[in-house]
Amino acid sequence: MNLAQLESEIFSLSIQDRALLAKRLLLSLEEISESEFDRLWADVSAHRAAEFDAGRVQAIPGEEVAKKVRALIR
Repeated sequence: MNLAQLESEIFSLSIQDRALLAKRLLLSLEEISESEFDRLWADVSAHRAAEFDAGRVQAIPGEEVAKKVRALIR
């Protein structure tokens, strides 16, 4: 299974399952060094920026994201 297939599977999960998976993935990063963590986030950031620049994804205003997060945690 490649990353695109895995992402497709993940995004088909419920919001609750995706949140649980995200939490578990983030906790798994605690096992790496801070420099490795920074490098990984830089890679993710560069990938996301390239997707945005290529028009494959759209930005969501921070206020809208915060509103959705508040609704989810209530």
